[in-house]
Amino acid sequence: MADTRREERIPTVVVDDAHITYTVQGGGAPKGGAVSALSRVLSRRRAAGGGARKVHAVKGVSFAAYRGEAIGLIGSNGSGKSTLLRAVAGLLPVNRGSIYTQGQPALLGVNAALMNDLTGERNVILGGLAMGMTRAEIAARYQEIVDFSGINEKDDAISRPMRTYSSGMGARLRFSIAAARSHDVLLIDEALSTGDAKFRSRSQERIDELRAEAGTVFLVSHSNSTITQTCDRALWLEAGTLRMDGPAKEVVAAYEAFTKKAANTGR
Repeated sequence: MADTRREERIPTVVVDDAHITYTVQGGGAPKGGAVSALSRVLSRRRAAGGGARKVHAVKGVSFAAYRGEAIGLIGSNGSGKSTLLRAVAGLLPVNRGSIYTQGQPALLGVNAALMNDLTGERNVILGGLAMGMTRAEIAARYQEIVDFSGINEKDDAISRPMRTYSSGMGARLRFSIAAARSHDVLLIDEALSTGDAKFRSRSQERIDELRAEAGTVFLVSHSNSTITQTCDRALWLEAGTLRMDGPAKEVVAAYEAFTKKAANTGR
């Protein structure tokens, strides 16, 4: 029996000594469409004269993830969690080391790009297409997606432009679109922290279903209780390095002890 279990442990993500470095331009430009774009252009022109700095966000991280696992990523702000997730999704290159994935990982984040000027209905269609669903599949699952998100319970929000949604409504709709189909690897960045208790319960049930369908789920969250309730394994990143990899409750307990000690010593 033991040998059979080992054979069934099929890796979906292998991260081997990954280093990720990116460049940050100085200037502290305000966020926003045209102003931000102009600032980026000017920053590139200034780069030759200085003002840019390198950030070594992920430093020699290695681990393997397997089918059916739900893995939480925890750590202080700026510890490299979201950077690592984006690299696993193929959105950031590694400067050293390697990342191997099975299939195309799907990254879901609170800031995932949907079209703010389009209605929720149109975004369901476009989001579904972006997730690899056919129009027939989207049509068959459309009402399920809307009902799962819960955004239509009080008014006809699905017919309104996304720009009228609260951040929580937008996050719930994004998760509902992504969760409407199975994924080899689903990467979730803070998307479950914005919903109410009812939605979080539905989300956790859906994550369990995805795992049962031989998928792997990665979850970044600042809520330690969400990690322990949703994940069976956790990775603790601190200053870009992997501090601990193990059962979620043990890793979260170690991280909480670390943060408490840091707070008491004023670090």
